[in-house]
This record gives sequence, C-alpha cells and structure tokens, in this order.
Amino acid sequence: MVQPESREGERVQLPPGQRVQRGWPVTHYGPVPRFRPERWEFRVFGATADGGTYRWRHEEFSALPHETVVADLHCVTRFSMLGVEWGGVRTRTLLGLAPPAPEVTHVMVWAEYGYSANLRLADFTADHTLFATHRAGEPLTAEHGFPLRLVVPHLYAWKGPKWVRGVEYMTTDRRGFWEERGYHNIGDPWREQRYSYQEEPGDGPEP
Repeated sequence: MVQPESREGERVQLPPGQRVQRGWPVTHYGPVPRFRPERWEFRVFGATADGGTYRWRHEEFSALPHETVVADLHCVTRFSMLGVEWGGVRTRTLLGLAPPAPEVTHVMVWAEYGYSANLRLADFTADHTLFATHRAGEPLTAEHGFPLRLVVPHLYAWKGPKWVRGVEYMTTDRRGFWEERGYHNIGDPWREQRYSYQEEPGDGPEP
C-alpha cells in the first residue's frame, strides 16, 4: 500500500511496500574496497560513437562539472530515504564527453570486484541520475561508496552501484550482478519490480 508521508509540509508518497528510513543503513555485498587514488581510473567503453575508450584519472573526474540534485532513495530491502541532497557529475555530462553510438539502448555500470548493474539508456540519462561523490555537502564515506556511486532515484538502489569504475555502452541488454541472481531486470519501485519472476515480456533480455 502506498503510504503518505510529510516532507517540508508537502504530502509525498512512498512506493508500495516501503517505509521511511531516518538514518542511512550500510548495505552492500562483499568487502569495502580500499581507495588508491594513484590507481583509480574511470572508463567509458563499448559501443561509443567513435569506437574508442575514454578514461579519467581521479583528479580529472573530480574536475568535471559538479551539480546537486535532491532526490529520494528506495532500497529493495524496503527502506526509503526522502529528499536526499546528492552532489556529483550528472550522467548526461558524461555522455556529452563520451557519446554513445546511435544504436546504444542499454548500459552496464561496472564497479569494484566486478560488480555490475544494467540499465536502459533512458534510465541512465534521466534528469536526476548522477554519479554521486557527496551527500548533504559531505564526501561519501567508504561504506557508502566513496569515491563514486551511481544514484538512479526512480529505480531501486541496487541499480546504483557503489565504488563505480566505468560504464559500458551496449546495443543489446544483458543482466548485471543482482539481475543474474534473481532480481528484476528493470527495478521500478513504483511497480514493485523486485524479483525476476515478476518480469513481463519485454522486461528482460531475450533468452
């Protein structure tokens, strides 16, 4: 059931099955990676417009235009954080610097330890989607994804990996880490798309 809540005097609604979380729990799979700035590199590869691979060192990525968005975060474990201030680099900025080929329909976002999450290109380029470096004006902690995590506010939070290291442009869809393990291929919290058995024709890659 959608639950009405209050945020700064306005009525807001939660996706089905969610509850408001006042703090920020730490949820992730595997260990927290150690950040080594001298070794850190962000890559955009795959079906780029010119066929090349784009690379940024940490200081170069940190120098990209920084923007702030206010958006909610919905975890598939059923907690939601409302009105979170995120700071970082919009995905649209990155696409302008590393354009995809016209036939690109999806991306795979890659993170430390080979973790991945697949997204439709339209979800990846949505207005509030960004690579976050800060929350509420403060740098992310290591446990919450420092130095970089993807935030996709309109999808469940597993679609926004912590410790992101790159983006692969794809001309066909394929499942990421959690999607291969039974999570829904799209992950829309308003439609409560939690698990793969809920998928309808067209929601996932062709068998």
